[in-house]
Amino acid sequence: MARYLKAAVIFAVAFACAAALAAAVINLHIIKSSEGSIGAKIPENTDCIIVLGAGVKPDGSPTPMLEDRLKTAVELYKSGAAPKIIMSGDHGQNNYDEVNAMKKYAVERGVPSEDIFMDHAGFSTYETMYRAKEIFKVDSAVIVTQKYHMYRALYIAKALGINAVGRNSDPRRYAGQTYRDLREAAARVKDFFAAIIKPGPTYLGDTVPVSGNGDVTNDKPVY
Repeated sequence: MARYLKAAVIFAVAFACAAALAAAVINLHIIKSSEGSIGAKIPENTDCIIVLGAGVKPDGSPTPMLEDRLKTAVELYKSGAAPKIIMSGDHGQNNYDEVNAMKKYAVERGVPSEDIFMDHAGFSTYETMYRAKEIFKVDSAVIVTQKYHMYRALYIAKALGINAVGRNSDPRRYAGQTYRDLREAAARVKDFFAAIIKPGPTYLGDTVPVSGNGDVTNDKPVY
């Protein structure tokens, strides 16, 4: 009995070590595959800027992390980086709405409402990129998020056929970053396989080409 128990322990340890090594290799692969696109020159005629949701406060205003993403996106838009913005986030419940908060922020800072599309079902980074390609018909984009998250976002976008470059939005430190870094390492492994298998998102729906009028995605009056 003791011999079998010892063998089981050795197997479990070996399996855990192999899994950890595989996860480390996948993380390194995603980082190395994407780092050259961070800060790269934005091609002419890029379709849009994609802003990934990052939570809203109980009063509905953007969290500091989301606010920094939005500020960067507005600056990019005003500089002529792309003619449209996709605000992608979680609006799966009536009492939780990232995307209208995101659009409101940009409109209040001078971005025309019709140039802002809302992706109400951007429940994850993978789903955002899948829907950007299939629903909004995006072929090229500037992705805006924090650096720790950017590698995975770019990797998924490219795997799904979007020619993407990244712009980091890290003007300050954020509480809880160690936890986010650990969570991101696990998410890279998950999305490495998702990028191969390419499962459908939670919701698809009718196409809404980003070349059109963003107000068709409004579910509330224009701000």
